[in-house]
Amino acid sequence: MMRIIAGTRRGKKLSTLEGEDTRPTLERLKQALFSAIQFELADRIVLDLFAGSGQLGLEALSRGAAFCHFNDGSPAAMNIIRRNIRDCGFENDAKETCIDYTMCVKMIEKDPRKPDLVFLDPPYHKGMAEDALALLAPILPEGALVAVETASDETFPLAGLDLRKEYRQGSVKITLLEKRRNEE
Repeated sequence: MMRIIAGTRRGKKLSTLEGEDTRPTLERLKQALFSAIQFELADRIVLDLFAGSGQLGLEALSRGAAFCHFNDGSPAAMNIIRRNIRDCGFENDAKETCIDYTMCVKMIEKDPRKPDLVFLDPPYHKGMAEDALALLAPILPEGALVAVETASDETFPLAGLDLRKEYRQGSVKITLLEKRRNEE
């Protein structure tokens, strides 16, 4: 069972997609990640690019993020995401798109409101994390955070972002990156 860990929707159970098409982030990893960024969530604009069930974006909203753009290329996953958004009462704080991640990033590039917290949880071992980072890094504002979930044996270039921390549990890792602020 997946649930919101903390914040205004603490304990809220979330629906998940049946089958093997999505793999929810392990609760222990999610807890470690959100503990590390808990004091940096207020008023963030979030992008949950490979949203699955939407649990990461919903956790961020529950903890004070201002807005979350949820995207997943799967219509079945998007139905679950919409249900979870509605069940959590975040309809006014969310936008959903069901398009290819590259198209989503191109759409965001034209939006004046850029995400400053991004969750990337693409299918493992397909090069999508590397590709999405390369597309996103140039358009992210200074100070933006990017959490990338991959298989623990996966490596990828950091696309000019700084490594902040890695969290591992079994065969999964989350890499937390930050877009450096320009020093004057």
